[in-house]
Amino acid sequence: MPQPVRRRVVLATCCLSLFIVGLDNTIVNLALPSIRRELGASVSSLQWTIDAYTLVLASLLMLSGSTADRIGRRRTFQTGLALFSLGSLLCGIAPSIGLLVAFRALQAIGGSMLNPVALSIVANVFTDPRDRTRAIGVWAGVNGLSLAVGPVLGGVLVDWAGWRSIFWINVPVGLAAIVLTAVFVPESRAPRPRRLDPVGQLLVIVLLASLTYGIIEGRGSGVPVMVGCFAVAAAALAVLLPYERRRRDPLLELRFFRSVPFSGATLTAVAGFAALSGFLFLTTLYLQETRGFSVLHAGLLTLPMAVLTAVGAPLSGRLTGARGPRLPLLVAGAGIAASGVVLAGIGPATPIAWVVTGYVCFGVGYGLLNAPITNAAVSGMPREQAGLAAAVASTSRQVGTSLGVAVIGAVVAADAGTPPGTGHAVWAIVAGCGVLVFVLGLVTTGRWALATAARVNGSDQASTSVG
Repeated sequence: MPQPVRRRVVLATCCLSLFIVGLDNTIVNLALPSIRRELGASVSSLQWTIDAYTLVLASLLMLSGSTADRIGRRRTFQTGLALFSLGSLLCGIAPSIGLLVAFRALQAIGGSMLNPVALSIVANVFTDPRDRTRAIGVWAGVNGLSLAVGPVLGGVLVDWAGWRSIFWINVPVGLAAIVLTAVFVPESRAPRPRRLDPVGQLLVIVLLASLTYGIIEGRGSGVPVMVGCFAVAAAALAVLLPYERRRRDPLLELRFFRSVPFSGATLTAVAGFAALSGFLFLTTLYLQETRGFSVLHAGLLTLPMAVLTAVGAPLSGRLTGARGPRLPLLVAGAGIAASGVVLAGIGPATPIAWVVTGYVCFGVGYGLLNAPITNAAVSGMPREQAGLAAAVASTSRQVGTSLGVAVIGAVVAADAGTPPGTGHAVWAIVAGCGVLVFVLGLVTTGRWALATAARVNGSDQASTSVG
C-alpha cells in the first residue's frame, strides 16, 4: 500500500476510536430520563452516570499517554479498544444504577488509552508540519462531530431500541478498530521512555475525585462533608505541584505550562467543555422534562447545533492551519456566550424558534473550539513527548466536562422549584464560560505568547540533546 494511503488509513482508524469515545461523552445525555425511569435513579446518580466516565478519563489520560510513549502506542491503543468495548457491553446489560456507574468507569479506563494515544500516533505518522496540522484539523473535526451528533444519535437509538442500545453500538465499532489497528498502525515509542509516577497519579485521582464528589454530593451530605472534600482537593494540589516539579519524569510536565498558548489551551478546554457538558445536561432536562418532548423529538431539536458543529469543526482546522488560532477562538467564545444569554430566559412556554436560536449560537461557537486547542497542545511541543502533551489537553477537556455537569447539576438540584433546564443562574454559567474562552483567545495568541511557546520547545530540545 502506498505510504500516503497508509497514513490516511491510520488517521481514519484513530479517528474511529475518537468518534466512539467522544460519542459516549454526550450520547448518554439524551438517555438520562429513560435511565432514571427504568433504574429509579436520583439526579445525583444521573450526574455520576456521566461523571464516573469523565472523571476516570481525566484521572488516567496522562498516565495512559506517558505509558504509551514507554511501552508502545499501538499496544496501548489496542488494549484500550478492548476494555472500552467490554465496558460498553456490560453497560448495556447493567441491572442497576450502581453497576451502570461502575461499568461506565470501566469504559473510561479503556477510553483513557484511546484519545491521547491515537493523537500521538497521528503526530508521529504525519511528520511533515503542514501535513500534521491538516491531520490534527481532521482529528479535531471528528472530535467535534462526535460530541455534537451524540444527542441526535442518542435520541434515535433510545426511541428505536431503548437506552441500552447506546452502549451496544460501541462494540462492533471497537472490534473493527482493533482489527484495523493490527493491520495498518505502526508501533512507535518515545526515544527515551519516561518513568512511571504512581505518587503523582494517586494525587491527581484524589484531587479530581474529591473535588467532583464535593460538588455533586456536598449539598446532600452536609456542609462538613463538602468542606472536607474541598480541603482534601486543595491539599492534594498543594502536594502535587512541588512533588512533580522535583521529579525527572513527572506525570504532569509543569514545563509545558511556561508556554502561554499551551496553558491557554488547557484553560480554554476546561471552560469550553464545561459549557458543553452543562449545555447538554440542561438541554436534555429542559426538552424532555419541562417541555415533555419525546427522546427522538428532543434529539432532532439539537440537530441544528450538530450540523453547525460538523461544518465548523473542519473549517476551524483550516483556519487554524492558515491563519492561527485567534479568529476561531474569538468566534467560539462569542458563540458560546451568546447561547447562554439567549437561553437564560427560557421557560415552559418559550417559542421553540427562540430556543433553537440559542442552540444555533452554541453550535457555531463549539464547532470552532476544538482545532485551536488541539493544535496549541501538540504543535508547539517536542514530537517525542506528543503523547504526554496530547494527554494534558484531553485531560483538560474531561476535567471541564466533569466540572460542568457537577456544578450545573448542583445548581439545578438546589433550585428544585424551577422547571428543569430553566433559570438565569445555570445559563449564566454557560455564558461565563464563553466569555472566558473569548478573553483567553485574545491573551494567548499574540507575539509574546507565541515567543513563550518557542522558548519551551527550544529548552526541551536542548535538554533532550544534552541528555
